[in-house]
Amino acid sequence: MNSILIVSVVVLTLIGVVSAIILYIAAKKFYVKEDERIPVVLELLPGANCGGCGFTGCKALVEAMIAKGDMTGFSCPGAGNETMDKIAEILGLVAEKTEPKIAVVRCSGSREHAKQKLAYEGISSCSFANSISVGESGCKYGCLGYGDCVTSCKFDAIYIDEETGLPVVSEEKCTSCGVCAKSCPRHIIEIRKRGPKNRRVFVSCINEEKGAAAKKNCEVACIGCSKCVKVCTFEAITISNNLAYIDPDKCKLCLKCVSECPTGAILSVNFPPKKIVEQPAAKTEVVDVIKDNVIGDVVIEKIETKVEDK
Repeated sequence: MNSILIVSVVVLTLIGVVSAIILYIAAKKFYVKEDERIPVVLELLPGANCGGCGFTGCKALVEAMIAKGDMTGFSCPGAGNETMDKIAEILGLVAEKTEPKIAVVRCSGSREHAKQKLAYEGISSCSFANSISVGESGCKYGCLGYGDCVTSCKFDAIYIDEETGLPVVSEEKCTSCGVCAKSCPRHIIEIRKRGPKNRRVFVSCINEEKGAAAKKNCEVACIGCSKCVKVCTFEAITISNNLAYIDPDKCKLCLKCVSECPTGAILSVNFPPKKIVEQPAAKTEVVDVIKDNVIGDVVIEKIETKVEDK
């Protein structure tokens, strides 16, 4: 019995030794030396592995750029043009310039504008709630407010406003990686150009119902009236499925559509407040002042007559 055990142990030991030798030889033969530039470039990238670049992670992006020997079509939303230029210098390539973008929440159906009609009791998840409910406001297109976008963001760039119940994007932290947009089951979040001086104009609604039905559930819903289309001289606005959309490439930020929209569905972001121009005093007030300061009935009569003639 002891001899059988001894033989088994010896055989197993030999198998282990032989296997280790084979693995060692294979590792040496098929070893691929990692490009020394990869860890240097990775130090410059955010390292969130968010997937905004279209790859599974930051390392996969760098390896793809090196393998292709060209940075055309490659970019990291979280890095920005300045960092990509530094990476290009390290790799001996030329970086492609990209216009800064940001996540935009296209829903203004806050608790104030979209009153609660239903009570939802279930898992606090937008994906789950969307599969079984139209939402507490009754709008099947509106934000559900359970924060799937918040939990998916790796940059802590979005949060739910407790007062409105809507997501708010931090302009300082958002990298436009697009993860929040992908996590939203109703596709309310859109990645748009930041715009000059971070100024943007967009339709904050995605409701495709007809005007009366859309307005029934939300006071600030787009009703597809086409007033914005008629006032836009740059052909930047189109109507499709009862919903207006502003093309950021054509929009010149003139703000005519904002004041024309009857429901307030079009938002303007980061524009300075309008200056309040004081109206000149009425003519009757001027006459009263003259009456108080001019001595002589004849002079006053001439002034009054002159004002009336005008």
